Order: sequence, then structure tokens, then C-alpha cells
Amino acid sequence: MKSKIIAAVLISLVIFVACGKNDDEQLNDITGKYTGTLSLKSVVKSGSSSDDHAYADVMIVGEQIQVHCYGEELDTTFMLDYYQHSDSVFVCHTGEEFEQIYGHMLGENHMSGGMMGDLHNGETEWMHHLNEEHQEGDVHFGGFDMQQHTFSYLFKMEEGDFLFHGAK
Repeated sequence: MKSKIIAAVLISLVIFVACGKNDDEQLNDITGKYTGTLSLKSVVKSGSSSDDHAYADVMIVGEQIQVHCYGEELDTTFMLDYYQHSDSVFVCHTGEEFEQIYGHMLGENHMSGGMMGDLHNGETEWMHHLNEEHQEGDVHFGGFDMQQHTFSYLFKMEEGDFLFHGAK
């Protein structure tokens, strides 16, 4: 009887710990090296595309992520804010890049990254970000699928759009 109680307590503890993964642990899951492809859709030659092997190294720096994306066609490093939404983490530009892309300032009364303390009515960090920081028609360019362990990001450039898609 005593061993059954101990076994039940141990099983309950394992389930509690496994299901109790906190937000920081989930966000740490986005860090690492993603191996994939960088696809180019040419503006000049509509419909033409090419796929090259590419990589993205992702690390958390403060309350943002740093992404180093590189391959034959591209080598760039940039910072993004990140926001959890169900089994995904979406990203958004920061500071001056945000203003250049969206034509308005990032809200001054919110902290960057996914660290907002004023979520309402069960909204996710991503929903809150969209409601508080964006206007209708604003477009976002990438994010992480936590179930598939993938990262995708669209680079808008004069010579065409580059799409990185990779997996850990």
C-alpha cells in the first residue's frame, strides 16, 4: 500500500513538472541553429525562383532575439521582438526598422519582446501586440512553429523576396 502511494506521488510529480514548462523554457526552445533553404522570387523575372541551402542562428539577447541568417545569396544579422501565441512564437521588427516598415512608432508604454504585464481577457502576447502596436494592414514577416521546431522569415528586398525556412 505504501509503495502504491509513493508511486502515485512520483507519477503526479513527473506529470506536474512535464506540464509546467514555463514561458522562459519555451522561449529558450527557439534558440539554436536552423538548417533550411533560402528561396528567391525574382521581381524582374516573374515566377522564377531558386532554392539555396541556408542557415539561421537564433539567440536571445535581453528581451529580443538576434537572428543571423546566411547562405549563398544572403548574410545578415538583425534583432527582432518575439511574442508567444499558442504553439507559435511570432516576430516583429524593433525601433527604427519598425517605424520605417509600418510608418508609425512602436508603442511607448509597452516593453519590447514578450514581456508585457498587461494582457487582458485571455489574450496572448501576440494578440496583445497586434491590438496595441499595429494598425490594420500591417504585415509581419516570420515566426517559429514550436511543434515542428521550424523558423520561417521573409526578407523584402529590391531584387526580390527571399524566404528562409529551416528546421532545428
